[in-house]
Amino acid sequence: MSDQEQTKPSTPEGGADPLRGSRTSTTWVAVSALVLLLILLVVFIGQNTQDVRVAFFGWSGRAPLAVALLIAATSGMLVVVIAGALRILQLRRRIRRER
Repeated sequence: MSDQEQTKPSTPEGGADPLRGSRTSTTWVAVSALVLLLILLVVFIGQNTQDVRVAFFGWSGRAPLAVALLIAATSGMLVVVIAGALRILQLRRRIRRER
């Protein structure tokens, strides 16, 4: 046997790579990333507990800094998701019309 034949990874008879990602492994990676994000979020909230004055379109009040920043970030993410969803719908309609 040549060196090239010896270095080829073995695959099962079906030809599928046994180390290829699966739904379970993808889920595990996603859950691990979310747990890390949650830990970072808890640290962020724990370190930013001082009250700040918040004013928005005539509404004003006091809130913990972490809460105010999280609400602002979440609102920004919501705007991005809505804009993305509208663009996806627009492209789907265009594709249906062209068919």
